[in-house]
Amino acid sequence: MEAGDADAQLMLRYAAGDARAFDLLYASHKSALWRFIRRTVGNAAATDDVFQECWSRVIEHRAGYQPAARFATWLYRIAHNCCMDHWRKSGRRARRESADDDAVAAAADDETLGPLPAALAGEARERLAAALTELPEEQRAAFLLYVEAGLSLAEIGEITGVNPETAKSRLRYAVARLKRTLAMDAGSD
Repeated sequence: MEAGDADAQLMLRYAAGDARAFDLLYASHKSALWRFIRRTVGNAAATDDVFQECWSRVIEHRAGYQPAARFATWLYRIAHNCCMDHWRKSGRRARRESADDDAVAAAADDETLGPLPAALAGEARERLAAALTELPEEQRAAFLLYVEAGLSLAEIGEITGVNPETAKSRLRYAVARLKRTLAMDAGSD
């Protein structure tokens, strides 16, 4: 365990019966985890189900938690597995919703943005969300784990079951493909 992993300490406290520690972990990770699941799964109803399943597994496996890696690595491995379970159960792996309506609504509600910047930010989010759906599953997972969760290549590899070099390649291909797609979209405006 990394010396500065306060989340791992919170999880150990939660495993020992400190319910407040869970509240702190949940508050710290809920937004980024929900966004990761939303962008991986694609639709709001399924996202909520997978999000709840993920936290249920955290609760279920609290007694066996061992801080061998950062807490975030453990949490996002659970989230990744929940997303993959969702796709296996639903039998769908192809196209997902392209518009991230929740992100657009959040941008519209952001009082720090004026109407034009809010609209442009919402449009950019929509284009990125659409481009993400075009990525192969493995590249999308690597990209989202890196961007949304802030995980290292080694952690991404551990979560997805590949070596860090493969995770690096997937991330590199994802970024290149997103740049191409977004550049083509910008050229067609």
